[in-house]
Amino acid sequence: IAAYLSLSLSRFCFMPVQISRRLLLSSGLALCSSACTQLAFLTANIPASFGDYSRHRDLSYGDQPRNSLDVYLPVKPAGAPLLVFFHGGGWNSGDKSEYKFVGAALAELGYVAVLPNYRLYPQVKFPVFMQDAAQAVAWIRGHAASWGGDAQRLYLLGHSAGAQIAVMLALNTQYLAEAGMQANDLCGVVGLAGPYDFLPFKYSYMHDLFGPESRYPQSQPIRYVRPDAPPLLLLQGLQDSIVDPTNTTNLAAALAAVGGRVTTKFYEHASHGDLVAAFSIPARGRVPVLEETQRFING
Repeated sequence: IAAYLSLSLSRFCFMPVQISRRLLLSSGLALCSSACTQLAFLTANIPASFGDYSRHRDLSYGDQPRNSLDVYLPVKPAGAPLLVFFHGGGWNSGDKSEYKFVGAALAELGYVAVLPNYRLYPQVKFPVFMQDAAQAVAWIRGHAASWGGDAQRLYLLGHSAGAQIAVMLALNTQYLAEAGMQANDLCGVVGLAGPYDFLPFKYSYMHDLFGPESRYPQSQPIRYVRPDAPPLLLLQGLQDSIVDPTNTTNLAAALAAVGGRVTTKFYEHASHGDLVAAFSIPARGRVPVLEETQRFING
């Protein structure tokens, strides 16, 4: 179950929907594309439905339909760290509701976990989804007290495209500043299998998503390394065929070169999907992502 779950999630979490379908068609697997993806999330989310936490759905942080978020509260939320998780999906797919297993896992560890949606391509292009993400973080910080969370212990997490968003918010001070925050209001960021140095683009739609060409470099978190950035924990599977592990090694080296605070963990046998599947009960023992995340936040 764990291997199936991580394999199915790996296709969904980063690759564009159109390309995934084309690849599956060419291999004769088109009939199970959507079904396999949905079954993988079902496998992950059913056990999470019985956890010891409460969930508040579809709270609005803005005036667009995708400007909504879900809050997962632990049994005793008073003074708990505030964790914001951004889902993956290649910036053109994905939804917070599919990652219930992430919110549940974090809440059961005693954290206030918040999962926002953000607008997707082709409805919007870069940097609009970054502005949505910054707006969500500022709104969450402003409402932390109403949930019992500690706004002074605010962390970002993200997987795949969501990791690019989370890390970019921490490194490029522009986005949170425009939302009324400072990037250093963050206590840290956990990036799971994220694209941080991904030029040239691997998929053709990205040229339009991040275009025009003169703006391509602005999409790269590695461009914004700075010594005073919040601490980063970057987790990466070495069997990742979706986001090359050099994204993590390159960003870590660049941060270290300027005196930034960065910790990396590489998992020899882990694929792209393993990094987020590890939050689910069926796949939790595959790689110690949840344990590393907890150690980073508590430390």
